[in-house]
Amino acid sequence: MRLFAAVLPPEDVVRDLAVEVGRLRKLPGADGMRWTGRAGWHFTLAFYGEVDEELVPELTDRLARAASRTEPFGLALCGGGQFGRGRALWAGAEGDLRTMRLLAERSEAAARKAGVAMDDHRRYKAHLTVARSRESVDVRPYVDALHGFRSRTWTVDELVLVRSRLPRSGVPGEQPRYEAVARRALGAAG
Repeated sequence: MRLFAAVLPPEDVVRDLAVEVGRLRKLPGADGMRWTGRAGWHFTLAFYGEVDEELVPELTDRLARAASRTEPFGLALCGGGQFGRGRALWAGAEGDLRTMRLLAERSEAAARKAGVAMDDHRRYKAHLTVARSRESVDVRPYVDALHGFRSRTWTVDELVLVRSRLPRSGVPGEQPRYEAVARRALGAAG
C-alpha cells in the first residue's frame, strides 16, 4: 500500500485555505493548473511509497514511539511558494518548524528501522501543496497572492499514517483518495 506520514490541519484552517484557494483559482491561467482537493491538504512528514502490508504494524509501532518523543507544537499556514519552476504551488507554514522538522526526521527514521526502503534523505521543507502543473508555469502571481495569507495557529498533537490511492479511472481531474491508517498522539500522552 502507498503510505506517508503527515500532519493534518484542523477543519477550520482547511476552510480558511479553501477560501484563499478559491481566490487563486480566479487568477489568469489558473485553469491550466491541477488544483489539489481539500482532502489532499496535508503536510507530508515522510513519504514511504509502496509498503508491504506485513511491515505496516512495525511501522505503526515505530511511528507511535516517534510521536511520543515529540511534544505537541504550534503551527499556522502562512504565505506560499513553489517547487520545480512552478510545477508545484504550496502554502507555507510558520510556528515551531524546528519541532516539525524533528518529527519529519523521526518519521523517516521509523520507516528505515521498520524495514521500509527510503529514498535519499532531503532537508525537510514544511509545505502543503495546493496545485501542480505538468509543465513549468509562472506562479509568481499565485505566490504573491498567498503572501498575505495566514491561518490561525493551532496545536499539532498527532502524527497520522496516511494511505493514498491514486486515480485509476482516467477521468480528468480525478483526485487521489486518502485514508488515515493510524493516528498517534504526540508527547507523553502518545
